[in-house]
This record gives sequence, C-alpha cells and structure tokens, in this order.
Amino acid sequence: MRHRKVSELMIREVITVPQNAAFKDTVRTLTEHQVSAVPVVDPAGHPLGLISEGDLLQKSAGQGDYFRSLSEREALQEAKAVAQRAEELMSAPPTCAGPDWTVAEAARLMEAQGVKRLLVVDETDTLIGIVSRRDLLRIFLRDDDAILHEIVVDSLDRTLRQGSAAIAVEVADGRVELRGTVQFKSLIPVIERLCRTVDDVVSVRQLLDYSVDDTVMT
Repeated sequence: MRHRKVSELMIREVITVPQNAAFKDTVRTLTEHQVSAVPVVDPAGHPLGLISEGDLLQKSAGQGDYFRSLSEREALQEAKAVAQRAEELMSAPPTCAGPDWTVAEAARLMEAQGVKRLLVVDETDTLIGIVSRRDLLRIFLRDDDAILHEIVVDSLDRTLRQGSAAIAVEVADGRVELRGTVQFKSLIPVIERLCRTVDDVVSVRQLLDYSVDDTVMT
C-alpha cells in the first residue's frame, strides 16, 4: 500500500527572509508574495524560525499602552513588539518534517505541536519546502477511481488475496462501501482497517458476510 509523502504535497519554491531582515522588509515580503508566514534562514539555508502574521501583529499591539502586568507569555509578546529584526520576531525553533514523511505523520506532528505549517528539511537540515494544513487536505481531492484501484489492487489483491471476485467495492466522494463474503470472520476488521488507511478515504462502510467464524474458541 502506498501512502503519499510530504514531498509530493509541499511547496518547493519557499519565500524566506534572512535573520537580519528588518521589520518592514519582512512585512513587505509577506505582502508582495501574498503569504501568511515566512521561514527565517541562515546564510546556509538552514531554518532558524518562522514569522507569521500573528508575530508581526505583536508589533502593532505593542505600540499602544497594551502591556502592563506581564506574564511569561505576555513578556514574549512584548519582546516581539519592540523587535527590529527577523531573528527577534520569529517563533523558534521551527517545527520541521522530512520529505519522506507520510501525510499522516505530518498531520500528527501538526496536531501535537499546534502549528499550521511544517518546514521541510533534507538530511543536512537545509530548507527544501514548506507544507501547510491546506496542502495536506489536498489528498482528499483524489479521483474515486484512483482510490478504488488502490483498495482493490493493493489492499485486497496483494495484501489479503481477497480480490474483487470475493468483495465488491464501491467508492463515492471518498466514501467506501464493501459487500461480499470472505472465508473467515476475522478478516473483516482487517479489511476495513486496511481500507481506512488508504489516502483520500473519508469513511468505510462494510456489509461483509463470512463463511467460517474463526473468532469462536472451541
């Protein structure tokens, strides 16, 4: 079974700023390129952090009489409010992924870290791309015929030797329905689980029957 990788969905032409970029230059970069965040890189192309629109907005908030009693988080916000260079504005360290990561691995890291995007680095920790939550969601736009082919050929024929002769598979808008009869009852949850792990599958409904109940202890 083939899972699509981060390298297939990431944006390769990444807009970046150097660590000594001035505040206004960073704002100009986001505006001109119509992006909501930019990685900060060193001269070798290694990512040092990420500057988002939220980081830049701290500058505007800090221009008023906003900070009074400062908690640790507020103190960080105040530091960004008076920052002049990219390395002072950025959120660091950046959350990174490898190009060979699966979409599921990337999505789990995003959820665990509470971030909207991941910087993609190679084996030398050089920035080679960026992937956002929106990019990951693109996997759910794959054609139903492609999903059907992967389920039948990879999941059923190759993995379980249970082809379309035994199981009828229908896919509509990413929703999978399984009908037919398998030899052993214990195969049913395995088949359902394999179908759910196929990229782009939204849901699985199984209406499978079995010939032998091998789950009963004798």
